[in-house]
Amino acid sequence: MSQAFSNQFTQHANIELPLIGGAMYPCSNPELVAAISNTGGIGIVQPVSLTYVYGYEFRAGLRYIKTLTNKPIGMNVLIEQSSKTYQNRMRHWIDIALQEGVRFFVTSLGKPDWVVDRVHAENGIVYHDVTEKKWAEKGMQAGVDGLIAVNNRAGGHAGQHPPETLYHTLTEFNVPLICAGGIADPLDFLAALQTGYAGVQMGTRFIASHECQVNAAYKQAIVNAKSTDIVLSERITGVPVSVINTPYITHMGLTAGPLARWMLRGKKRKHVMRAIYTFKSMWQLKRASIRENRQQDFWQAGKSVEQITSIDTVDDIVSSFQDALNKTRA
Repeated sequence: MSQAFSNQFTQHANIELPLIGGAMYPCSNPELVAAISNTGGIGIVQPVSLTYVYGYEFRAGLRYIKTLTNKPIGMNVLIEQSSKTYQNRMRHWIDIALQEGVRFFVTSLGKPDWVVDRVHAENGIVYHDVTEKKWAEKGMQAGVDGLIAVNNRAGGHAGQHPPETLYHTLTEFNVPLICAGGIADPLDFLAALQTGYAGVQMGTRFIASHECQVNAAYKQAIVNAKSTDIVLSERITGVPVSVINTPYITHMGLTAGPLARWMLRGKKRKHVMRAIYTFKSMWQLKRASIRENRQQDFWQAGKSVEQITSIDTVDDIVSSFQDALNKTRA
């Protein structure tokens, strides 16, 4: 029998288990988001996945998820400076999410002050992704309620520091800290809590689940991969992103070319280069992850692949975490 776990983070998110299902492009399909929330954690909607990959009008997509779960869900807000059209669309999506009852938001890649202002006005909560202290300082200046500490084992936009080092770097801010990266089994989960983290954010493990709608080749690649197969590529968004090293990735190369490096060094032009990379990789990732184009094996994953040996239901995955937590509290 599960026991509700309570700390400041679970109270912020209104959940029973200190676990976030991280937002993933292109992997966050509605059924996966809902399944994570149904287990007592919180699933996070990735709005571009919901609309571009899975074809939902944003409000309709949120309402569909609400038919699958009556538990809280969250929303990821990418606030990297880019086109005005994208920024306006993201602001519109936030308004819709608030109207539909979403009150937990995770911000990434930018200064979250305007998101905090909008969400706090509706009594919502904002946690901010950070990879080091300087980004945490900017988040705290903006008034975020918690920090998601993205370490060097994470998938997607990975950090540079091990989980323990990053935790001790960020404790001075006196807000809940979430461990993001390297979590795939109950031992990882308990170790993060014992370090002092208020909870964990997990992504890669949920890709290898029955509810995730990526293709079978992607899931099997995660099961087969070792941590040494995870490499960092600058050629997806212009910022290092963790991917499985495949022949296609090797052929494409991991580092930006001379022109791209020059663009990425400029204070303003770096945003243009990142947008170019992002728009190109969005199509490639969708094609490789959903349609199973084996000519371009292009899959994001973190170093937690080392502990993933099977494809399971979300309920089975999270139940093992809950059982381990219950035993420590018995």
